[in-house]
Amino acid sequence: MQGFSYHRATDLQDALRAGAQPGASYLAGGTTLVDLMRIGVMRPERLVDLQDIAELRGFDLAGGALRFGALAPMAEVADDIVLNQDYPALAESLSLAASAQLRNMATLGGNLLQRTRCLYFRDTRYEQCNKRNPGSGCAALDGVNRQHAILGGSDQCIATMPSDWAVALTAFDAIIEMTGPGGKRSLPIDSFHIPYGEKPEAETALQPGEILTAIRVPATEVGRASCYVKVRDRESFAFAISSAAVALRLEGGRIAEARVALGGLATTPWRAHATEELLRGQSPNAALLRGAAERAMDGARPRPGQEFKVALGQGTVEEALRLALKRGGQEIAA
Repeated sequence: MQGFSYHRATDLQDALRAGAQPGASYLAGGTTLVDLMRIGVMRPERLVDLQDIAELRGFDLAGGALRFGALAPMAEVADDIVLNQDYPALAESLSLAASAQLRNMATLGGNLLQRTRCLYFRDTRYEQCNKRNPGSGCAALDGVNRQHAILGGSDQCIATMPSDWAVALTAFDAIIEMTGPGGKRSLPIDSFHIPYGEKPEAETALQPGEILTAIRVPATEVGRASCYVKVRDRESFAFAISSAAVALRLEGGRIAEARVALGGLATTPWRAHATEELLRGQSPNAALLRGAAERAMDGARPRPGQEFKVALGQGTVEEALRLALKRGGQEIAA
């Protein structure tokens, strides 16, 4: 790890001033940044610690709409009784992430900003990584890519976006709030994570010097009949190979509204709009769920060694749809 200077910000404006200096990076829980500094992937010259900024902490679930401070610890939010009752998909996406120890330190904002787990990105011995070395190529395209994306990739990068929380937030049309030298702004979450395309080194819409300050989730009736299903290699402390956040609103035995987002399969949190359209207005049955799950994989482009992820993704979506329906009072036999 290279040497760096350290500044503990006293308030948001102090942090912005310090973060405007060349080579500065913001430090929240540190569970991603410190890890990447140790292995030489990130080499900031100055760390600006945000932990003392009170306005970035806490969360408010009163009045229907949800607002989460970017520094709110994952564990504290995941354990909230109201969130588990009214928006179980959001709570589950946090409780299924990382380990209990990491969730105590990791923050909501940091989880949204965490970098990919691609081994070629994280191992600096591999020069071919367009994320670390733009223009160098992508070793994963023809390498070990079992955990890589089959949706949204390009010939420049197929690394997956690892945040479970981001997938659940995508299903709820969350809004991301940011503050920078130019003032405050907000973006819908589906515009926050940037498709890799020709510039995979650009991962989010955060501008230099900006701080992610809060996450808002509009009030919605689909929250209660929701779930987050995660498939991984082991039961804890593992990233998704496939995941799905599903939220439904049922009226008169039909699906009045459906929201489906995928993780572990794509380069960004992936909204399955075609699946939502297929489900809307339909009476749920086993055949409909299978068809909707298959539709979620439209456009998938698995490379050799990834073919299994198409069937796995379909199975994940189908399981999540069944669980969300059960929570909405309708149980569908397999």
